[in-house]
Amino acid sequence: MAGADALGRAPATARATPVSEATTDQMADTYAIVETGGKQYRAEKGETLVVDRLRADEGDKVDLRAVMYRGGKDVVIEPGELEKVKVEAKVAGHERGRKVKVFKHRPKKGYRRRAGHRAELTRLEVTDVKMLTRKPAGAAAKKTAAKPKAESERPAAKQEAGAKKPATKKKSASTRKTSTRKSTAKKAEK
Repeated sequence: MAGADALGRAPATARATPVSEATTDQMADTYAIVETGGKQYRAEKGETLVVDRLRADEGDKVDLRAVMYRGGKDVVIEPGELEKVKVEAKVAGHERGRKVKVFKHRPKKGYRRRAGHRAELTRLEVTDVKMLTRKPAGAAAKKTAAKPKAESERPAAKQEAGAKKPATKKKSASTRKTSTRKSTAKKAEK
């Protein structure tokens, strides 16, 4: 080969750029890692994701839970700050995955089972990935409403517990056996 080095490789100028260099140039500055269906996906604005089936109808908007957010050089991973991250997607459609064939057999035993499986999937188009300046009003209102409710339930629970009579003690298994033996012994005497 003309221009090859001692190992037979192409010259350095002809080699492809490493994956890390090529992908960092093409990656967007703002993205989020979202979780849905127990799996994590990288979401950028304008990108399409294929996730496990969601119960939303076609054309509905869905909010995805962010696990990490990167905007420029800022990286957010704290749970308190992640509540400010908004990842919104539109349901583009519901699909089925490719068929996976399952074949089980035991050699020399005549045992053969054949089955197939197709995953139910949802295609999402990410419409917005952004960091809000404060937590959404809905999330803040839910937390404040939940706290007073929980505090008001606690004293009521104590009052109810004090008003109830103590439960009667149940006989243990050993005392039951002895009492049944005594009763059968008394019946035998009569």
